[in-house]
Amino acid sequence: MRLWFAVLLLILSGPAAAEERQSLAGWLLVAEPKLEDPNFARTVVFLVEHNERGAMGLVLNRVLGKGTFGAFLKGLNIELETADRDFDLHYGGPVEQCRGFVLHSPDFRGEDATKEMGDFTVTTHVDVLRAMARGGGPKHSLFAMGYAGWSAGQMEAEIDRGDWTYVRAEPGVVFETPPEEMWDLLHSKAGLSL
Repeated sequence: MRLWFAVLLLILSGPAAAEERQSLAGWLLVAEPKLEDPNFARTVVFLVEHNERGAMGLVLNRVLGKGTFGAFLKGLNIELETADRDFDLHYGGPVEQCRGFVLHSPDFRGEDATKEMGDFTVTTHVDVLRAMARGGGPKHSLFAMGYAGWSAGQMEAEIDRGDWTYVRAEPGVVFETPPEEMWDLLHSKAGLSL
């Protein structure tokens, strides 16, 4: 009788458990070659949020513009107090393109508006830029304008359809791979990682 009850309980709980997915926040979505949407073709997206309400991420391998960090800060009325350096401003996605995000290593903790995911932190508060202007802040960082968003179940359906695959995000890949090489690197890696 106990065995039958255990089997019945397993059958009843099986479909619900199978439909639940673990959160992919802190993972990378890698567009499959067949994905032709101009917003996402050949993109790599760092997932910041993923839950039952949907998903949100930052495109990592599209650059809106290149310049110097000092020039970028000047546009935000922040004075650079250290040596200048080259700077890439990334296209984070098609949603709220006037909203800025800093994806960075977790060695900096600023004010509010921070999301931590293991080896990565996402900050939307300007204090991270002020700290960097003074020579502090995180060791590694990436700046993006806008984000990519999916409604509840939309991203999962796109993954099931074969539009995306996913791989665990690694700091070396995210912060040190040139944007123009990231998709090729991760696309070849994705087949081995799943």
